[in-house]
Amino acid sequence: MTDWFSRCRFWKKDLFVHTQNRMTVQYSILLMVFLTLFIGIVYVLVDIGIAYEQKRQLQMITEQEVKLIEEALRDDVLSQEEYDNLNRMRESRNQFFYYVVDANGQLLFGDEFIPRAKSQILELVRGWIPAANEVRHGTVTVPPPPRRGKPMPPTDGRLELMMTGRPIFQGVQMKGILYTGIDISFINHLLKRLLTVLTVLGILFLGIALLLSHFMSKRAMIPIRRSFQRQREFVADASHELRTPLSILQSSLDVLEMEEGEQLSAVGRTVLDNMKDEVRRMTKLVSDLLTLARSDSGPPDLQCEYADVVPAVQQMIRSTQTVAASKKITLRLDAPATVMVYGDHERIKQLLYILLDNAIKYTPSGGDITVTLSVDNTANPPSMCLTVRDTGIGIPPEEQDRIFDRFYRVDKNRSKQMGGTGLGLAIAKWIVEAHHGTITVTSSPGLGSSFTVKLPLHSPKA
Repeated sequence: MTDWFSRCRFWKKDLFVHTQNRMTVQYSILLMVFLTLFIGIVYVLVDIGIAYEQKRQLQMITEQEVKLIEEALRDDVLSQEEYDNLNRMRESRNQFFYYVVDANGQLLFGDEFIPRAKSQILELVRGWIPAANEVRHGTVTVPPPPRRGKPMPPTDGRLELMMTGRPIFQGVQMKGILYTGIDISFINHLLKRLLTVLTVLGILFLGIALLLSHFMSKRAMIPIRRSFQRQREFVADASHELRTPLSILQSSLDVLEMEEGEQLSAVGRTVLDNMKDEVRRMTKLVSDLLTLARSDSGPPDLQCEYADVVPAVQQMIRSTQTVAASKKITLRLDAPATVMVYGDHERIKQLLYILLDNAIKYTPSGGDITVTLSVDNTANPPSMCLTVRDTGIGIPPEEQDRIFDRFYRVDKNRSKQMGGTGLGLAIAKWIVEAHHGTITVTSSPGLGSSFTVKLPLHSPKA
């Protein structure tokens, strides 16, 4: 179970997985925008086209009926035949109603598809004097008639109407107004269905696009992943192969110093010391590179056990006490008697050494370094809190977010003089994250720095 958690955590931190997921999300958002625009444009164009055609058809019917009525009024009488022609025209053109109203608002004659809606339609057009080509929309509610023997299915009976009107003239005198209307309920219902279908298709295509984006981004990452893997293997292999010759070189320099040290001139002695310093620096750099190469190769291989961390911390304090004393730096430890932690205690010692080494390097002579070890039972999960606080040169605020990057150094010239490689804090961060912990820094230039590490006390499966 612990191995499974470690692999999941490593997968979440995988740079290629993050990049692939980010590419997938970006491609999907782009496709979603285009699909949304396509659906919106198609729906708007269809809606506008249908509405225009309905309006044109309604106005054409109205113009024909106005002409028919005005011709019939030349003899001041609307015959039954002419009245039947108007009704047939309404039925053949699927016209829902037509009414002729005089100048006083009184209904003269007309016809409608559903007689029960007559009063509501007249209420909609009451007092309306339509302008040229003016169109109105209205809604009437018509309950369905009861059937004999069985009830009608439930329905709200709402009808959406598109209406227009034209004045009727006899010569130059206006005799009344013709109001006409068509039922657009079915068309509006189809438009809503169309929008629903387009939305469902858009969601379906979005899901397909998401899968395709994931597949294509995965294919695109294959050559990059292979190239990175080859570089990572090269660093690991080169670091491993360099350790042996560097060890031989270090041993050879030690033998040379013991046998020929007294016979060397001052210049030769200086050259020998410089060579030994460079070999030590190279050995440490190769060791750090090998550690980081292993950290990139997969889930961390930790030798975890549940043990007291205080003795390891005390031992590390004693080991660095001599270096601190050479710079007249006071090194203090504030820790309880025991702190039981589940983890790789060798890696925890390496973490503390990195933090102490940095603190000693960047603390001027006569400064103070305080190591505080405590237990925070209020945290979730309960954690060990390790703080290394110094009175050194400090870190500028704009640099604090980058100090854990590999090969990054705030002051490159000073770091080079002190033998720094810019890998220590990167390894420290890897050790902390391998233990599912956190590491933070607070610092002010000239006032010192404080590194705080929090590691869970118990195994993740506990």
